[in-house]
Formats: sequence, structure tokens, C-alpha cells
Amino acid sequence: MFQRLRSDIQCILDRDPAARSAWEVMTCYPGLHALVLHRLAHGCWTRGFKWLGRFVSNIARWLTGIEIHPGAVVGERVFFDHAMGVVVGETAEIGDGCTIYQGVTLGGTSLYKGAKRHPTLGRDVVVSAGAKVLGGFTVGDGAKIGSNAVVLKPVPAGATAVGIPARILPQKDAAGPGAAPAARTFSAYGVTLEDDPVGQTLKGLIGTASTQEHQITLLWQAIEALSERGGRRGDCVPDGAARCENFEAEKLNALVGK
Repeated sequence: MFQRLRSDIQCILDRDPAARSAWEVMTCYPGLHALVLHRLAHGCWTRGFKWLGRFVSNIARWLTGIEIHPGAVVGERVFFDHAMGVVVGETAEIGDGCTIYQGVTLGGTSLYKGAKRHPTLGRDVVVSAGAKVLGGFTVGDGAKIGSNAVVLKPVPAGATAVGIPARILPQKDAAGPGAAPAARTFSAYGVTLEDDPVGQTLKGLIGTASTQEHQITLLWQAIEALSERGGRRGDCVPDGAARCENFEAEKLNALVGK
């Protein structure tokens, strides 16, 4: 029990730059308090003391603002960062090393008792603030859920899910579920500018427009050169032809967030 507690404290010290000491984590971090109380509630639940498990869970909710059903399975080194308003359903499973931020819901879309109604998070999953993961599917190891995303389908290992409903962005590097621990990098709040599909789409369009303008300019310059050789510039090159580039690709990329 104490070894697991030390592991939980260390994972918070590793992932939260605001944490200054183990004593501060033990006394001032409601995410750690919620984990400890959940283990007590889960122990009561699995031993048949259902009401007592729910009662301990309710006390934990009052004290921490984090609601974890006593039937949920929570792995080791799980960090509930800030985590006010987090709701974890009865059949949810949270793998080792996951990070869950405030306002997250691991909820269900079914009313069938005894069924797998809530999601399963693999190892090292990051679920950002306000995200809703709804359904009895699996979020793969190392996946990231963007802030306020609504995830309604499985997320592959190492992928990123963003938007409403969530769109799945493929993994960009080799640091997948089979990668060595040293190859994984922790991303606070799950998503960076590189994971923004709208930004990436706009950058692609800007790049395409810039390339097209360059090619058109080269064509007009070539036509102008050929016309001058034949002495027919006025007939071949319109007055409004763009013989120089004016497209400000760098400025637009900076606005998008290059």
C-alpha cells in the first residue's frame, strides 16, 4: 500500500511542475486523495459491501470534487490533475500512467445493467480538460484526447482525438504502444499546435496557394519573354497579368500559428 502511494506521489512530482515536495502533494492534491479513497471504496465494492463502497465514494466526491464509481478500475500512477468535476463511471477502466484533467467524463451511452457501458483507457493516455469519452470502447495506449472533445468511438494507440464529435488524427512518430518508455514524451493537456486539424488544413491550403501563385508567375514571365522576342508583348500578356509574387504565405502561417 505504501509503495503504491509513493509511486502515486512520484508520478505527480514528475508531471506537475507546480509540485514542490512530497509533503505538499500528500496534503494539498485532491487528485491523490480521490485515488486513496477510491481504493478503499473499490475494496469494499469488490468484497460485496456495495452500500459502503458507494458511501465512501460519495464522501470522496464531497471532499475532492472528483466522482469515481467504486466499481471502476483505476491503475497505478494515475494523475488526476486539478480534476474538479471529473466523473468516472462504474464499468470504466483506467490504465497505468494515465493523466486526466478537470471536467472529464468517462461515461456511458447505454442503460443496460451489467453491460460494459463505460470506456477503457490504455496505458499513458492523456484526457484533456472538459473531454467526454462516452461508450464501452477502448482508447489505446499512449493516445491523447483533446480539450472538450466528445469521443464516441475507439481511439487507436498513439493517436489523437479532437473535436465534436472527435476526429481521429493518426500517430506521427514511432513512439507507439510498443515503444520504449524513454521514447514517450508527456504532453500536458494532450494536444499541441501540431495536432490541430484546422490549423494543419489551413497551412496546407496556404502552401498550395503559394505554390500555385509561384507557378503562375513563372508562366507569365515565360510568356512575356517569348512575346518580347517576337515583338508581340501586347497581344500575349494582359495588362493585369501577375508577373511577380504578392502572396504573403509567411504572414498567413504566422496568423494560423506556425
